[in-house]
Amino acid sequence: MAIRDRLSGNEAVAVAMKQINPDVVAAFPITPSTEVPQYFSSFVSDGKVDTEFVPVESEHSAMSACIGAQAAGARTITATSANGLALMWEMLYIAASSRLPVTLAVVNRALSGPINIHNDHSDSMGARDSGWIQLYGETNQEAYDNLIQAIRIGEHPDVMLPVMCCYDGFITSHAVENIELVEDEKVKEFVGDYKPEHYLNNAANPVAMGPLDLQNHYFEHKRQQAEAMKNAKKVILEIAAEYEKLTGRKYGLFEEYKMDDAEVAVVVINSTAGTAKYVVDQLREKGVKAGLIKIRVYRPFPVEEIAAALSKCKAVAVMDKADSFNAAGGPLFTDITSALYGRVDGVKVINYIYGLGGRDVKTDDIEVVYNELLEIVKTGQVKSVYNYLGVRE
Repeated sequence: MAIRDRLSGNEAVAVAMKQINPDVVAAFPITPSTEVPQYFSSFVSDGKVDTEFVPVESEHSAMSACIGAQAAGARTITATSANGLALMWEMLYIAASSRLPVTLAVVNRALSGPINIHNDHSDSMGARDSGWIQLYGETNQEAYDNLIQAIRIGEHPDVMLPVMCCYDGFITSHAVENIELVEDEKVKEFVGDYKPEHYLNNAANPVAMGPLDLQNHYFEHKRQQAEAMKNAKKVILEIAAEYEKLTGRKYGLFEEYKMDDAEVAVVVINSTAGTAKYVVDQLREKGVKAGLIKIRVYRPFPVEEIAAALSKCKAVAVMDKADSFNAAGGPLFTDITSALYGRVDGVKVINYIYGLGGRDVKTDDIEVVYNELLEIVKTGQVKSVYNYLGVRE
């Protein structure tokens, strides 16, 4: 029977970690993810887990320690935000290319500079091509559920890749919400034991990890890594189906909200989806066929599925809480338009950069986006593809 509780997003993730009982957690504090290892360290000191907790001197060291532990055959988890993720940059690529399924809670925060401790997605979006699977969660419940599923996803023999579980700093990480927890023994049974085929402490089958890899083999190893990311999409759905049987909570590659007959739609990530859903409901009451897609799985990107979901729309706005500084559009926008290219004709797609540095996003702002889409449907004209929302020009 599910356990009902009231937890912040960070506490929910720490509780998930406690239930998973990883072999190693190596972490360094950074706002707003600090509470995750802080809560978890209390579980360690109280003897509620068997985890080796490694307090390190930097985020680079945290990921380095996780890589070493995972390579030795230990299940590892850590957490970070913003500049901490940036300091891990070198090691993110090493974890992924070494096929080590480290699990990382990324509490999304604006990436300096100027220094800012509030929410946007510039940190994880900057790492989108590092080879990590990326899951995103709108609520505390989704942050908790994603972390538990991430263990199984990354460790699947057809995948063996590290996984980021991303959720919004302060908005989700510190806000307290009602949540349903899975019983400890059921989580333990769901994630199972970590039994890698290759690991450094296996004396019967010695291996090398992270060796010099020159022209003769590097390309082939990258191709294998790319294939593992493709495999992850199927694995994510299989594990989500298994998790639904356990909890009754359904997860896919993305959530479709009132999309069956939608003529205009917004595509968004994380907590802003809640605000946008309210606006969709208000528009529906007025007879407007509005819908929303909330991305859950950003890497691997669900190309065919997104194209199918948006194919019946007349106009779509992609909302990015990060800018690519490419003079063309945000990261989610370029992935959405790439997915539609050659697969869907006639859908007008525009981009809005919004909420950078924690700028508030209100229902009025979302209404502006939908009204622009309705104007595009009415006139057939797109005034501007690449736009900014809620900024003083």
